[in-house]
Formats: sequence, C-alpha cells, structure tokens
Amino acid sequence: MTNDQIMKNRRFWMAAIASFILDQLTKFWVVQSFDLGETYPIWSNVFHFTYVTNTGAAFSLFAGEVGWLRWLSLIVSVLLIVWAYFGPPMKPLEQWGYGFILGGALGNGIDRFFAGYVVDFLDFRLIGFPVFNLADVSINLGIVCILIASLPKVSTLKRLR
Repeated sequence: MTNDQIMKNRRFWMAAIASFILDQLTKFWVVQSFDLGETYPIWSNVFHFTYVTNTGAAFSLFAGEVGWLRWLSLIVSVLLIVWAYFGPPMKPLEQWGYGFILGGALGNGIDRFFAGYVVDFLDFRLIGFPVFNLADVSINLGIVCILIASLPKVSTLKRLR
C-alpha cells in the first residue's frame, strides 16, 4: 500500500483496526474468564456479561447457517478493503462508518471460520435483548454513521423549501 492510498481514507483504517482489535480482545477475555453459559451481573437484571455462542447471524438469525455467513463476512470485508484502497476518498463520517463495518465483519467472520460460531457476551436483560458482542456494536455504529453521512445538509434542505 502506498502512503497516499492509506492516508486518503485513514479514518476508515483506524476504525477498522480499532474495532477489530477491541472485538477480538474482549472475546478472548470472555472465553478465558467464563465458562460457557456463565453470567456475571454488572447491574443485576439490567446488564450482564453472559458467555454464549451463536452459530447464526446477528441476534441468532439463521442459527446453524455458518457456512454462507462466513463467506458473506469474507466478501464484505474484501470489498470494503478494495474500495477504501482503490476507490475515491470518502467523507470523514463515511470512513468511520465503513471502517466500523469492516472491523465488525472481520471480527465475527474470523470467529465463524475458525470456531464455527461467534462469541457473544453483552446481555441487556432489562429489555430482553439477544446477547451480542462488540463486532455487532461496530457494525451497527457503522450503519448509523453512514446513514447520518447520507442525510442532506441543512443548507440543502433550506434551498429545497
């Protein structure tokens, strides 16, 4: 990679690397510190760390369908890397968004390829939300960044009236 190609979308690379490393470190910590199914209340009946595995997509959708999900993670990751490297410079918020999505896709994709499942541990019990992980958080944060970046500017909205 040339320095110019990396620098044009540096926020993308920073978000991807940081979210991937945080995801993998937290999953490693959970696997080393908890038995499968074990839970630790941070705020009793509101938020717990609970070690579970997930053979499906986000929130256990398509459970047991690891085969095509691992390839989807790989394809999304490769396409994002190629686009960030060879494509035009992105807006700053787009860089953060696509970078977070890449970090999350790589984090969960690596789990699916090497373990056959994803390690989940963030358990919001107050609302009965499915257990998830930091890769899922990164992907959702990335989507929010991209949605915000795609909104028209206020000055454009004023001209449309």
